[in-house]
Amino acid sequence: MCYGKCARCIGHSLVWLAILCIVANILLYFPNGETKYASENHLSRFVWFFSGIVGGGLLMFLPAFVFMGLEEDDCCGCCGHENCGKRCAMLSSALAALIGIAGSGYCVIVAALGLAEGPQCLDTFGHWNYTFANTDGRYLLDTSTWSQCLEPKHVVEWDVALFSILLALGGIEFILCLIQVINGTMGGMCGYCCSRQQRYDC
Repeated sequence: MCYGKCARCIGHSLVWLAILCIVANILLYFPNGETKYASENHLSRFVWFFSGIVGGGLLMFLPAFVFMGLEEDDCCGCCGHENCGKRCAMLSSALAALIGIAGSGYCVIVAALGLAEGPQCLDTFGHWNYTFANTDGRYLLDTSTWSQCLEPKHVVEWDVALFSILLALGGIEFILCLIQVINGTMGGMCGYCCSRQQRYDC
């Protein structure tokens, strides 16, 4: 198994997932494409935690670029031992993956909390509050209650869709980074993708 090739594939995947997380998080600030609710602070509190922008987005670029930076054909090592340098690089990628696990885990947790609490909206009594905060997330299964939010229009659908996307993307990122922890550790212990003789010489 070529551990380096696997790491690079994970790196490329993480870049696109991170971009999607950032886009999804930004869209949460503009229900129905309107900006006034953000300026009036009438958004879910969990939108301001930047889980998709920071956790599932910017933090994910570091491990992604580390994985992508592993050179495929360079098997020169350290101290005259071929392949040892690549082993160190693979172990370093496993450490970078831990940063990805932390970022994606943060994204998943915040998105789940945002789904459970529901959006801040104008209710039928004319008050801005978290209408579904005390439902323990049961409102997600009872779409007939979503009409209790009068403004922003369709804000429940908007928040549920985007927080669900962040939850799914963060979960995929978490799994990929966990795979790289295993992949990087195995690559560091067993040797990078070089010849059998190079592994034995190291």
